[in-house]
Amino acid sequence: MPDSVSMSRVNLQPMLYDLACVLVMVVIGTRNHDQDTGISAVLGVASPFWIAVVIAWIVLRAHRSPRAMSTGAAIWAISVSGGMLLRHFAWDRGTAGAFIVVATIFLGATMMGWRAIANR
Repeated sequence: MPDSVSMSRVNLQPMLYDLACVLVMVVIGTRNHDQDTGISAVLGVASPFWIAVVIAWIVLRAHRSPRAMSTGAAIWAISVSGGMLLRHFAWDRGTAGAFIVVATIFLGATMMGWRAIANR
C-alpha cells in the first residue's frame, strides 16, 4: 500500500474521533431530554456540528497536526460556533443558552481529552 494512502487514513482517524465526540454529545443529550433517539433525529441534531467539524478540519488543514492541542482547540471553537450558527440559521432549531454552555463544555472536554490522552 502506498505511503500516501496509509498516511491519509492515519490522518482521518483523528477527524473521526472529533465526529464521534459530537455523536456522543447528541446521543446523551437526546436521551437525557427524552427526545427521539432514532437515527434520523440524531442525524438531524448532529449534522450542523459534523459540518462544522469538517469545515474546521479543511480550513485549519488539521491533517498536518491533528493531535496538537492548539489544533484541537481551534477545531473545538469552530465546531461549537459553526455548529450553533448552522443549527440556528440553516436548520431553524433553537440554540438555548444552556445548550450552548453544555455543548461547549462537553465538546471541549472530549475533543481536547482524546488529544491529551493520545499525546501521553
